[in-house]
Amino acid sequence: MWAQYFPSEVWHEGSVTTIDGESFKGKIKYNLEADLVQFSANNTLKTFSAKKLLYFEIFDAEYGRYREFYALPYQVSANYKTPRIFEVLYENTLTLLCREEIVQQTNMVNDPFFFGNQMMTRFRLDYDYYFLDQEGNIQYFSQKKDDLYDMFPRNKPEIEKYIKTNKLKPDRQRDLVRVTAYYNSLLNS
Repeated sequence: MWAQYFPSEVWHEGSVTTIDGESFKGKIKYNLEADLVQFSANNTLKTFSAKKLLYFEIFDAEYGRYREFYALPYQVSANYKTPRIFEVLYENTLTLLCREEIVQQTNMVNDPFFFGNQMMTRFRLDYDYYFLDQEGNIQYFSQKKDDLYDMFPRNKPEIEKYIKTNKLKPDRQRDLVRVTAYYNSLLNS
């Protein structure tokens, strides 16, 4: 009833470029939670970790568009950075990135035929968002409006007005892309 395919289960047409400069074209399957990419072509299957990847691009038939992913150094502790795979949603002076994750969701369902309330558990795809500045710093975004204003310290009044006028929500991907594009237009003007 709640069937859904997750990115780690779907092959896409695309290309992979490694840090060694090698490029491959064929079928690609990715798993951002594990930071792995699988590549298949001519009866050959290769797996690349984020440490071996530079970039990959896929054509996502479900969305009808190309999607770009980069392996970027991400600070996981005070003194340690490791490559993580990020999708680029909007690229400019301030770049918007995201990572997919599969989350478990449990809801109480009222079913009068089977002893009243029951717990229903399902898995769904969720997104974490990040901002990349020109110095290469990647900052996690909590998807809260107040935190969004902190991400855009310059032009804060204009951003607040733009969000209010257009009724945008910072936890919706397309709205977050619009706000990021608007902020960049203010920076670049």
